[in-house]
Amino acid sequence: MNIYICFLVFGLVFTLLCVFLGHLFGGHDAVGGGGHADAGFSADGVPGVTFFSPTILATFVTAFGAVGLICSGIDATKNVWISAPIAFAGSVFISLGVLSLVNLVFRRTQSSSEGNVTQLIGQTAAIVSPIPENGVGEISYVQFGSRYSAPARNEKPGALPAGQTVRITRIVGSQYYVEQAG
Repeated sequence: MNIYICFLVFGLVFTLLCVFLGHLFGGHDAVGGGGHADAGFSADGVPGVTFFSPTILATFVTAFGAVGLICSGIDATKNVWISAPIAFAGSVFISLGVLSLVNLVFRRTQSSSEGNVTQLIGQTAAIVSPIPENGVGEISYVQFGSRYSAPARNEKPGALPAGQTVRITRIVGSQYYVEQAG
């Protein structure tokens, strides 16, 4: 029973120290990874948390102590040979639940202001700097309420003056090809 209290107290103290002292003494900048010790990336490239992050390890230790303490208070599971495996299994289950919840929050809150270029085909744009014949100018377009600019070439032979409205016909690399709208 005393060992479970030690695990519970250690896990809680570790968690509280991380919460209250985590950003003091330059620790935030010294950690790396943008100042987040437990941030990582999953296979799909989305930021997330791994099972071995400090947050999940603190959850495991705290849950082991709490579940072990509960089991040692029940007559049927009072024996350490029964309570320890139950505490271990319970702490793994709780830690995996917290891990899933935290990663779900990371996935749901990830967004980008960068638009999808395939949605731009057929959209109108304004020429910001003239497009000379066989040369590159600059266009400006709006996507999802944000204004963007990009280098552009005329799809057909000839020059296009600044201020003219054009339609985006295709995108090759970073080059936008346009034609007169109308």
